[in-house]
Amino acid sequence: MTPLQPWTLALLFVLLVNCSYPLDDNKIPSVCTGSPGIPGSSGLNGSPGQPGRDGRDGRDGQVGERGERGERGEPGHPGERGLTGDRGDPGEKGQMGPPGECAVAPKSAFSAKLSESRSSPQAVGEAVRFNNIVLNEQGDYNPETGRFTCRVPGVYYFSVHATVYHSSLLFDLMKNGNVVASYFQFFGNWSKPASLSGGTLMHLIPGDQVWVQMGMQEYTGFFSSSKTDSTFTGFLVYSDWKNSAVFA
Repeated sequence: MTPLQPWTLALLFVLLVNCSYPLDDNKIPSVCTGSPGIPGSSGLNGSPGQPGRDGRDGRDGQVGERGERGERGEPGHPGERGLTGDRGDPGEKGQMGPPGECAVAPKSAFSAKLSESRSSPQAVGEAVRFNNIVLNEQGDYNPETGRFTCRVPGVYYFSVHATVYHSSLLFDLMKNGNVVASYFQFFGNWSKPASLSGGTLMHLIPGDQVWVQMGMQEYTGFFSSSKTDSTFTGFLVYSDWKNSAVFA
């Protein structure tokens, strides 16, 4: 072996050691410097990353202008009836109302007497006209005809008091042309007058008429003077009107 061979081997060994270290950043030591390599091809796309966190809420924007009013919608279907609610508390007592009208019971009454000029004999079949009015506020008795005409339906009482003089007396109490009751008093040519009284109840309806009538031609002894009278009286006992209005 020549003297140069050992040094030559040592130098090669040093070069191999230096070249065996990893290269950083594709840098080759100046001892092994070469030409830059060809750029490599692009790598494959990486996997999608994980979703990021939600960002913070943004600030409220300004209120926009009011829009136009929309058309009215169709009425909805009626809902089901709700449950009955609890009973409410009693209300306050109201004020007292004004006084009402006072009801007045229906009235009908009269009384009339025979005047002295009418005490002459009366004709049979005609009403005795008691023409001197004592009481006739409702006007139900007519002194011109001697007849009472019913206005208020109900039960009435009629009475006749007669002074009998100069002749016996027989008279009938009539209703619508029918005899209801008859009364008789004999006169025996006495120096003083006698008397005859009679009365009865009758049920009347509006339009019915009641009067006194001579019963026989020879018994017409009605008499009247300044000291004694013959009277015809009638009045309503009770009315048939039910739930009637106010009558004056």
